[in-house]
Amino acid sequence: MKQFVKFVAMSLALVGFAVSTFAQQATINNFRPYDKSGLGIFEAPKDAQTKFDGIKVRFGAGFTQQYQLLNHEHGYTPDTGALRLKPITGGFATAMANLNMDVQLEDGIRMNVVTYLSARHHNEAWVKGGYIQFDNMAFLGVDALNSIMKYLTIRVGHMEINYGDAHFRRSDGGQTIYNPFMENYIIDAFATEIGADVLFRHSGFLALVGVTNGAIKGSVDVLAPTAVDKDTTKSPAFLFKVGYDDKLGDNLRLRLTASGYMISSAQSNTLFWGDRTGSNYWMVMEPLAGNSYTANAWSGRLNPGMSDKVAAYQVNLFVKASGLEVFGTFETATGRNANDKDLVADPTGKTALDRKFTQIAADAVYRFGSTENIYLGARFNQVKGNFITSSNKEQSVDRLAFAAGWYITNAVMIKGEYVMQNYKDFLAGDIRKDGKFNGLVFEATVGF
Repeated sequence: MKQFVKFVAMSLALVGFAVSTFAQQATINNFRPYDKSGLGIFEAPKDAQTKFDGIKVRFGAGFTQQYQLLNHEHGYTPDTGALRLKPITGGFATAMANLNMDVQLEDGIRMNVVTYLSARHHNEAWVKGGYIQFDNMAFLGVDALNSIMKYLTIRVGHMEINYGDAHFRRSDGGQTIYNPFMENYIIDAFATEIGADVLFRHSGFLALVGVTNGAIKGSVDVLAPTAVDKDTTKSPAFLFKVGYDDKLGDNLRLRLTASGYMISSAQSNTLFWGDRTGSNYWMVMEPLAGNSYTANAWSGRLNPGMSDKVAAYQVNLFVKASGLEVFGTFETATGRNANDKDLVADPTGKTALDRKFTQIAADAVYRFGSTENIYLGARFNQVKGNFITSSNKEQSVDRLAFAAGWYITNAVMIKGEYVMQNYKDFLAGDIRKDGKFNGLVFEATVGF
């Protein structure tokens, strides 16, 4: 109880900090705000721009402090040796913090850089990435380009790739104000890669194409051959998105998109394991021996192991009718790592070494209050797939979460969640066999 009182006191301290530091910010065109006003925004908007009168710099931040009361167990009695779960109890998580810098460089040109100041996986400062965004080409003085750029947005840099829509609603280190729940999906599609994308938008319709290096960092090395994969060449990754996003009346908005990401040979692809900050469920389903908060930073998530070859597709539906908000995801992917051998398929079309999964998720959030500053929400998330290449049997993980939150101001919120997660059909000798965890998590966050 004393720790929870401390959590409330720290939450109030965050309110004071945000109010005292939220000074008049420079006007930056066409960017997504980091506070409550950024809810419901996916790609950065393309709005009418203020007149450019010199370089403008805007600093922002995301701060998150969490308190966890979770329990976990699995199917081993007694749990001994390598299969013993790490004992956990209620307590505070390490506070996480992001530093955001947005710069208006020229009319229609914006730069973004995000730095993780403190995170579970990296306690030291670590740059997430940065990019330059072009919303017009007025600096070239070509009228034809200006006409085309009315419908286009171009991004170039080492940036968060725009695959799917779920990454716009996820927690990202200290920036958790967009996420009505505590955690991201069980399989969390998020990566920063070096490349470029072009987004077309007109009359509610949108289409995006992009190409990247397919890796979380740059490298001029050839790939290291393995016993089963002699290919030493790297391939670029290609991505696309098509969809529709518009209001269908005063109180109804519809967004429907389909996305894809493909790479045939990668150095170390991290589309489903690219988060350098960590999970917001601490040390659940982790072994007692050989663990640490940094090395075991992704508790509660699942890595499908597709680091060499990936073909992934995601469909998202977002509907907002007055205060009711529904967001759904269907995702499927196939792939392999460099040690998975391509085999001739058996008559059923499957081999023991296929890696594939299907993920579904559905959020229902009701926002109310004079400014929709209070909400109640529920999420169901399930993953099924072949994650263990020595088994023909599918494994599955499902999660059910109930959450509530209060935006004290646009920049400050508190939220709580009750979560239940279950692991099914994992093999004997796997610490996750018949595993489950449940309990409460509370969070105070600032974003501006």
